[in-house]
Amino acid sequence: MRALLVALALTPFWVAVQTEEQAAKKDKSQQFFKRSLKILKHLKSDRDKDEAYKLLARAAEMGNRKAMETLAANMLFGYNGPQNIKAAVSLYEILAEEGSHKGQTALGFLLSYGIGVEHNQAKALLYYTFASIGGNLISRTILGYRFWLGINVPRNCEAALINYRKVACFIAKQLEKNEELPVEKVRLMEKPENQSSNTEFLDWDVYQYYRFLAERGDTQIQVFLGQLHLLGRKGLKRDHAKAFYYFLKAADAGDANGMAFLGKGNPLGLCGLGLLYFRGRGVQVNYTEAFKYFQKAAEKGFSRAQLHLGVMYHTGTGVRKDHKLAFQYFYLATQNGEPLAVYHLAEMYTTGSGVRRSCQTAVELYRTVCELGRWSEKFLTAYFAYQAGQTDPSLVHYLFLAEMGYEIAQINSAYIIESEKIKIFHQNQIYPLALLLWNRAATQGNAFARVKMGDYHYYGFGTERDYIAAVVHYTLAADQYSAQAMFNLGYMCEHGLGVHKDIHLARRWYNLAAKTSPDALIPAFLASVKLEATHLLSELQLLNLAGNWELPGLDRMLRLHWDLFLMLFIVVLLILLINSRHN
Repeated sequence: MRALLVALALTPFWVAVQTEEQAAKKDKSQQFFKRSLKILKHLKSDRDKDEAYKLLARAAEMGNRKAMETLAANMLFGYNGPQNIKAAVSLYEILAEEGSHKGQTALGFLLSYGIGVEHNQAKALLYYTFASIGGNLISRTILGYRFWLGINVPRNCEAALINYRKVACFIAKQLEKNEELPVEKVRLMEKPENQSSNTEFLDWDVYQYYRFLAERGDTQIQVFLGQLHLLGRKGLKRDHAKAFYYFLKAADAGDANGMAFLGKGNPLGLCGLGLLYFRGRGVQVNYTEAFKYFQKAAEKGFSRAQLHLGVMYHTGTGVRKDHKLAFQYFYLATQNGEPLAVYHLAEMYTTGSGVRRSCQTAVELYRTVCELGRWSEKFLTAYFAYQAGQTDPSLVHYLFLAEMGYEIAQINSAYIIESEKIKIFHQNQIYPLALLLWNRAATQGNAFARVKMGDYHYYGFGTERDYIAAVVHYTLAADQYSAQAMFNLGYMCEHGLGVHKDIHLARRWYNLAAKTSPDALIPAFLASVKLEATHLLSELQLLNLAGNWELPGLDRMLRLHWDLFLMLFIVVLLILLINSRHN
């Protein structure tokens, strides 16, 4: 009894000691975490990288949540070291149990594709739901995308609208502060074809490096990029919004050249003067003067000025509130590539102010804004990793973006899975996963992905061979003017695969393919020659000129080796032409 009383008396003391120890441990882990980030930010050698990684690991071992999240992301995406998916999964499971919305989002992503864990869409959806409740914007974007297209959930436009709207609202606030600039998204299949040695064009990698320096505060680079976008030089499109962004950054840093560009009598300068009066920078707020300058710049097609006029009419700032005029200005700014105007248009379609309410249109507009989030920087990381031969880390980045609904990421992921040796998936997962990604991209209107869907059903990759389904996909792609789909439909009509055999329709598809794309001219011509040759043999049979030929066997042989026979025919034709020329 006495011992119990002593223990009860000492309990507050031990609790206080434990609390102090926990606080000291937390402070120490935070110090380790901050030191590791500081070293990683100013890396000079591999030795620094190792030291930072050790500090990060120590902070994570001491229970620092941010350190655990950073370490798990490094292991999953291959940042600052080798990729270790198994260890990343273990860390994310601990984080998810502790209520980390980042851990829940990552675990949902891993379960969705079966990376390091067993594929389970139901669990993935559960983790995304918990993470979105915790305020994770990426999970909200994923849920919005799933509800929009009905992926493993009932299709629900209003649910998609709620999720996308919250994310878009956050991004719009960042755009207003000029904190975000859209990241270029490279299609891996097209990039090698677009590269050029012409010095009149700025190399893509160099451009990204210039952007990096500009974001770091290099005013000379800021003015240089502003001029390129203003005039549309070095292969860059003329973009007043981007030019204004860079000139404004340089001017805010005190650069005289940046100020000079903003002060000229061009749309940029007029809009800049309007902003001075609108926000009261150096002058008293004067909405009448601001409206005058915005209107002059808007008349010259400057999107940012059109945006500000839309805001003034929408809110009734300095002018009479007019939702119809606001809609017109927002629409004009959207057509000229102003992302904030897209957000305001989405708001108008959501609330039905100045325009008839449309959930579908609002969701599509909100999606456009959501794709400008900071997470889109993963496109750069993924591309550079791919260029460096780090296929698996690049694929994980693209898959993560694909899960959020980025069509380009879906295409790039499927391309890597098809064309590269992947270690993170088993061989039996390759075609079903690629088929899933092609399907999601095709659903978003990508014609090439739709052709790939037809190919997969034609050859039976990742699914059972189904000629009828292949015809359906090729027809949908042909409606989008895909020459490849037209050619494939011609072949299927010629041989009666998935459709009734019809040489007249086949001839029409081949002709359409040749007219649609110059690249299809030669293949369509060769296929047409083979078609006419086969048709001629069938006509000979009807005229009894074929004698005892076994034409069905000959037709089968022509079908399998028609290209060889055609090459032989062309060679003979060339020999005859050369001989006639000599004679």
